[in-house]
Amino acid sequence: SELQEALGLGVSKQDIREQIWDYMESQNLADFPRPVHHRIPNFKGSYLACQNIRDLEVFARTQEVKVDPDKPLEGVRLLALQSKKTLLVPTPRLRTGLFNKITPPPGATKDILRKCATSQGVRNYSTPVGLDSRVLVDLVVVGSVAVSEKGWRIGKGEGYADLEYAMMVSMGAVSQGTPVVTIVHDCQVINIPEALLEDHDLTVDYILTPTRVIATGCERPKPTGILWSKISCEVMGKIPILRSLRDRERQAGKDVTLQDEPRHLLGTSSLQPPPLGTVRRPRDPHQPGSCSGQGEDGPANTVYLASFWKTCNPHTGE
Repeated sequence: SELQEALGLGVSKQDIREQIWDYMESQNLADFPRPVHHRIPNFKGSYLACQNIRDLEVFARTQEVKVDPDKPLEGVRLLALQSKKTLLVPTPRLRTGLFNKITPPPGATKDILRKCATSQGVRNYSTPVGLDSRVLVDLVVVGSVAVSEKGWRIGKGEGYADLEYAMMVSMGAVSQGTPVVTIVHDCQVINIPEALLEDHDLTVDYILTPTRVIATGCERPKPTGILWSKISCEVMGKIPILRSLRDRERQAGKDVTLQDEPRHLLGTSSLQPPPLGTVRRPRDPHQPGSCSGQGEDGPANTVYLASFWKTCNPHTGE
């Protein structure tokens, strides 16, 4: 395709994002909100693409589905509500928890259900789901900027989808067998160089577009937890539920040492040093004592939140 040829070789994830965003705007494929840059892009035909999820057996047998709050996924949220499934939506930037459960009022009309599926509905018709709630997610639906037919996914670069998935793993809400679906425009399905893949990248099992249902058959293992050594005290200060999860994993004997904690003081010589280029951030003075802890080595295949720092860096204005 014209877009794929423009991408060429030797590109970065950000190059791919910019090309997709530029192409969708220039070809008038984008839909509200615009411009789509720095977003999971909404696109013309998103509702049609969402309807294709009804053709998936995994959706038919789903009881609890987690759907990201992105605009192009609105149709799936509506279908989940109409099908009487439990709908979980991540809270914005994870500031007040991990999930909200969307609960329509009794006897809700189709118009009310439509409102429940929007961002306004997430605010007005939802209740928080705590860590102690027995959540077993049967299906995960995420937005993407680009995805390959092999199931390799690129998000908007902030790392929240990866973090949310890692937290669900930590809660026991998902397993390696939990299917992951993404919904995109046909132009967003491209070849992604394998060299760009990292252990933290969440892969997808199904891709839905306005014209196609793609079963990727992806066998690449999904992330199995949070790599605490890649998370700064600053991030911990912004996401309270992370602190609760960290306490649980510390009690379970896992290594919960954070990025900006000096490892040489812990007396655990088996721990690996941080990778070259890791930025040491100062402790958050407003979170005294929130960055202490030690334990055994965690799982090897864990989440590397490389791009997450951008959203939590005060120098970017976010």
